[in-house]
Amino acid sequence: MRWTRFRTPPSTTSLPIMTRPGRSTSNVRLLRWEDGDLVRRKDVVTVEEPLEIRIALPSADGLRGETRSIAVTMRTPGHDFELAAGFLYTEGVLPDRGIVQEITYCRSGEAAQEYNVLEVRLRRADVDLDRLSRNVFTSSSCGVCGKASIEAVEVQGCAALPLGDLRLTPEAIAALPDRLRAAQSDFDRTGGLHAAGLFDAAGELVLLHEDVGRHNAVDKVVGQRFLEGGLPGTDQVLVLSGRLSFELVQKAVMAGIPMVVAVGAPSSLAIELAERFGVTLAGFVRGGGLNLYADPGRVRTHGDAGA
Repeated sequence: MRWTRFRTPPSTTSLPIMTRPGRSTSNVRLLRWEDGDLVRRKDVVTVEEPLEIRIALPSADGLRGETRSIAVTMRTPGHDFELAAGFLYTEGVLPDRGIVQEITYCRSGEAAQEYNVLEVRLRRADVDLDRLSRNVFTSSSCGVCGKASIEAVEVQGCAALPLGDLRLTPEAIAALPDRLRAAQSDFDRTGGLHAAGLFDAAGELVLLHEDVGRHNAVDKVVGQRFLEGGLPGTDQVLVLSGRLSFELVQKAVMAGIPMVVAVGAPSSLAIELAERFGVTLAGFVRGGGLNLYADPGRVRTHGDAGA
């Protein structure tokens, strides 16, 4: 079944997840240089298209009020509703899923739907849309100092994550990226997608999304859990196919995910943020090895005495 609308009744406890009708990959023709000659070949590439996210606020009488364009992002089509929900939640705009009345693709009059504009309609107007323009962590080149960036996350109401019951051995952590990679079906076809996945304490894959953008992949994962009522993710591990930037750790903090594992390297500010909010941060997790950069208390050694 193909969906173009996502609706959240006020009293629901289990919500359906809607996906965009469309393709995440496209067939192309190319010339390949091999054996001293140019040979015609067919290939599969990742689709990249813009997505405009709009928010519709109710008026004082409960009817449709102001509609504002919030952001435009370049993404791989698919799971757009989750992407929008995850982006708005991790930016602190959506306090809870009950505020979301519905998410729909937009039409312009009688024009055909191209599925590149969607609208998040809210039940309440008590949201701070100006937060998006004030957030200093929306761009890695915003020119604001690291201390101010971390303080901006604190302003969102985030506190240090408790140690909790999540414990993984180094061997279990080291195996996660390979399990993520094995589930990347679109990457197998294109070689051009980032992935973000949630794993449980037993190392089993709970949820995975792929996208041409690293941030989008995380937003899709967080957005799906948000719409399902599955946040905070205190008992799960976020695994990333690339490097660890500040923004990706920030999204984990907002979602209450206490451990982030990545194939690539972390930035200095990502490490500072993880230390401030008690996130276990593992980078260069490949080939059976890993580096622990922050809060190793969730890593269980064979003597179970901590790392």
